[in-house]
Amino acid sequence: MRYSERLAEVEVVASVGSVGDSYDNAMAEALNSLFKAELVRNKGPWHGINDLEIAVAEYVDWYNHRRLHGELGLVPPVEYEALHTAQACARPTADA
Repeated sequence: MRYSERLAEVEVVASVGSVGDSYDNAMAEALNSLFKAELVRNKGPWHGINDLEIAVAEYVDWYNHRRLHGELGLVPPVEYEALHTAQACARPTADA
């Protein structure tokens, strides 16, 4: 509570989620660290912003479409999301 009040006093927006905790921010920070380690530091040096922009787009595509995610049963995130959506759409609703 004191943290939120102090941020409001100095007109700073908290870097936390909608429920007021820092877990989603920690997840974003972990992803950012992974991104920096796997791409920015390990694949450079970059010869210009255009090279880095292309590399970022390729990394994001790989990360979402081809990376096998251990917490998702070793399937890429986009495949897991499609499966989840298909299962959710197949469930009968309470109104039916």
